[in-house]
This record gives sequence, structure tokens and C-alpha cells, in this order.
Amino acid sequence: MLVDTYGRVATDLRVSLTDRCNLRCTYCMPPEGLDWLPKPELLTDEEIVRLVTLAVERLGVTEVRFTGGEPLLRRGLPGIVERTAALTPRPQISLTTNGIGLDRLAAPLAAAGLDRVNVSLDTLDPETFVRLAHRDRLSDVLKGLEAADAAGLRPVKVNAVLMRGVNEHEAAGLLEFCAARGYELRFIEQMPLDAQHGWKRDDMVTADEILALLGAAHELTPDDPKARGSAPAELFLVDGGPVRVGVIGSVTRPFCGACDRVRLTADGQIRNCLFATEESDLRGAMRAGASDDELAERWRRAVHRKKPGHGIDDPSFLQPARPMSAIGG
Repeated sequence: MLVDTYGRVATDLRVSLTDRCNLRCTYCMPPEGLDWLPKPELLTDEEIVRLVTLAVERLGVTEVRFTGGEPLLRRGLPGIVERTAALTPRPQISLTTNGIGLDRLAAPLAAAGLDRVNVSLDTLDPETFVRLAHRDRLSDVLKGLEAADAAGLRPVKVNAVLMRGVNEHEAAGLLEFCAARGYELRFIEQMPLDAQHGWKRDDMVTADEILALLGAAHELTPDDPKARGSAPAELFLVDGGPVRVGVIGSVTRPFCGACDRVRLTADGQIRNCLFATEESDLRGAMRAGASDDELAERWRRAVHRKKPGHGIDDPSFLQPARPMSAIGG
């Protein structure tokens, strides 16, 4: 298993398939985009499947989530999903996406073995969407959500980031939109993972503020905390249920003590945390001819060094050099 010195066991693998994206969300990258990783540095489909197989069949990983950048831009995605679904024991397979192109790909991905999706949706207003993402693609995201639901990729989860002075007034509207369609909404605190390194705590809409905004329109009661386990979201019943809404307070309500995640970047680096400043190279070893046993041992050593927490409140905290698009959520 992948065990660190604090006794946490990593069973949830986040695999970034690309650092490229077709949006330019302000909390992630500048409007002009970034210099993408050169193609030779990216893991091939075969290399990704080899490492995922190693994680599932030898290292105890039970859930695989494909991320990016935007994972739907990876041409080999359906094949990667299909080969992951064929592993024994079969892992839970999910996808985090901005939803653009999901209207075409939801059914093929479901047929390949994808279990569910998380779709980013920060606003229901087309003008605000353009302001946030620098692209006029809200209708495409909404069509993607509908297609995911129709393909049975449930529960369809929606991730929303509220930004002060931009979209925080939409909190209740987003909740009502999702509740009416059976989507599960999760609000996520804005994290210091933007390429511009412009994140400021004072600009972040905190978990407490999110709950206050929702509480002004609906009665919220905490869901069973014992059922949360290692999940990042605190869940709340809306008006007595059955609708639930989640709040992920990554900054102000960290859940590092129960973290069970490990990340594989698109260029083959192991990261123990979104905010890690250290990585462990599997790509180089793999391309140099390392055996599965050697790669598994490298992976175990990497996770063993995992720090107790992200340290955002520590005066010595440094934002990671890589932005979210290059790390993979």
C-alpha cells in the first residue's frame, strides 16, 4: 500500500492527462494562456495505463480520477478509461472536466467504463462566464451536463468557485439550478494555484461566507459527519433534504489529516499534495527501463514522505511553481 509516516493510506489516484485547456479561468491562468508542456515530455497512453495498472493492482488504489488541464482534450481518453475499467480489482473511475465536448463524449466514455463526472460551473450568467473564463462557452458546459446525466454518469457533481465581486451572489441560484436537475453541487474555496500567483486570502470567499450566502435562502443542517470519511466536502442537508450541498474549505477548513489522495502529473511526476513543492519522477525511471517492482518502490518512497498538511497558514508557505492546469486536480 501507499502509506505515509502519519498512517494515511493513499487509495485515490488523480491522473492528469494534459496541461492544456480550452478555457482561461482567471483563478487558474492568464487570458493569453500558458506555455504547454512539449509533447515528448507527456506520458503516452501506454505509459499512463502502465502506471495506473501498477497503482491499482500492486499499490492498493481503489479510485482513479482523470483530470487536466482539460482531460477531454486527450484523444486517447476513451481507450485509457476502457483499459482502466478492465483492471482487477476494478477501480472506481471518474473524470473532472469543464464540460466542453462532454455532449459528444459522455455516451462513449460511459460505454468505456467511466462511472461519473465532476463538471466545473461557476456561473449561470453568460456574461459572467466570459468574464471568468475568457470564452463564450456556457451553453456548451450546460449541454455537457445534460449529456452526462443522460449517459448515466451519476451522480453528476458540479464544482463551483465563488470569487468576491464577481459571482458570489449566484450561490443560491447555482444550488437551486443543480437541485432541480439532480446534480450534486460542491462549492470550493479559491486556492493559491493560479499561474499568475495573484491569489490573496482577502479576495477569497471563505467556507463560512459560502454557508452564510446559502443560509440566507435555505435552511442548512450538517449531514452525518461520520459518513464523510476522507471526502473533502462537508455536506449539508438543504431544507431538511434529500438535496445536499457540499462545501470544500481547502484553505480555511483543511482536511489534510484524512487525505487519501496522490497525484500523477501529465509528465509523470508523483505529487502528494496540490500544494507540494517536491515531486518524484516516475517517467524518467520508466523510460530508462525500470521494472514494475522498481517503479512501485519509488512510488511507495514518494508517498512515505508526505507532509502532515498543506501549510497555507504557515508564514513560510510558498505557492507551488506549477499552476493547477499543470498539476491536475
